[in-house]
Amino acid sequence: METKRIVIKDQSHIEDKELLEAAEILRKGGLVAFPTETVYGLGGNALDERAAGKIYEAKGRPSDNPLIAHVSCEAEVEPLVKEIPEAGRRLMRHSGRAP
Repeated sequence: METKRIVIKDQSHIEDKELLEAAEILRKGGLVAFPTETVYGLGGNALDERAAGKIYEAKGRPSDNPLIAHVSCEAEVEPLVKEIPEAGRRLMRHSGRAP
């Protein structure tokens, strides 16, 4: 697996070029690492089986241990699940992300 390092020097001003490069990597089934509050995350397109496989491989994680899929709003959840319980809808509304 090839690794490319993109250093963001000023986190208060991320260049479009940097974001576009990361987006292209994700579109092609690649992975990106990113810092969170506590650890580094490893991300890929949750709807791309190849990307998911690469995450399992990189982490040495068994494939029966589910990955987390991040979404930005309720509309992005609906096509991924059979149903959203009312408690889930309330949580999304409370987070300020639901329409």
